[in-house]
Amino acid sequence: MSEDIGPARRSAAAVPIGLTPFHRDGRLGGMLISGRWPDTTLEWTQTLVASVRIACRPGLLQTTTIFGVVEDRPDECEPGTVGMMLAMGSVFSDDFIAVLGHGGPDRTGLRGHPPALVMLHPPSQTRPSLPECSEVASGCVLLPGVPELGLEHRAGWAEAEADGTVVTLRNQIGVDPNSDPDTAVLAMLLAA
Repeated sequence: MSEDIGPARRSAAAVPIGLTPFHRDGRLGGMLISGRWPDTTLEWTQTLVASVRIACRPGLLQTTTIFGVVEDRPDECEPGTVGMMLAMGSVFSDDFIAVLGHGGPDRTGLRGHPPALVMLHPPSQTRPSLPECSEVASGCVLLPGVPELGLEHRAGWAEAEADGTVVTLRNQIGVDPNSDPDTAVLAMLLAA
């Protein structure tokens, strides 16, 4: 038995989601999101996998970094850009607490309730789940809910190699942010 998702949902899913990394001060400053926004937990996790593959590339991501998803776009961007994942800072930096309150190197902050927060770990800070995979990056996406209104937190986790091999992929609805170190840090950022 197959479920019909309806013509509007099918046509939206036909538009691909694109990610284009950009640099700021010689580091990965974020990624432009084009085409359309991810619509489901699975699509956000697939977007996370693409982000993790980018984080595998040598020199792009030096340390574990948190990205806030914003609906803003740069003044000059390609048509079809819908928003960006903006690097907010490293969890290992001395000014991480300042990043929590002010939103990163340019201090733009997170306005309101972001649709997603992403944490990316470069290969140098990832312990691969499979020992034969040595150059694996990993990440987590937290899709914050409003539990008081019955909207559960959702999350996805991924490990991938630069060649595209997905080592681990997991999604969860009804996440307790305190049950995982990555989601706990991201939830702390939301609460700050």
